[in-house]
Amino acid sequence: MMEYIIIVALIAVAAIAVYSAFGKTARNQSSGLAKELAGQKADTGLAAESANAAAGRANDPNKAGMGNYNYANDAK
Repeated sequence: MMEYIIIVALIAVAAIAVYSAFGKTARNQSSGLAKELAGQKADTGLAAESANAAAGRANDPNKAGMGNYNYANDAK
């Protein structure tokens, strides 16, 4: 059982690393996907605006480190 827990933890760490490496692109794609799931068209300007806003928040220097993770997030 412990081996499975270690494997799941390693997969979680790897997923976090990949998401961090491709964060800007992943956030922009996630934004479009969220719009589609909400029933809105992602090909309109709304998805682009939301992607740009997410990218702006992701690149905010005040969010450096996990201590400020919730700084300027939509859902606090």
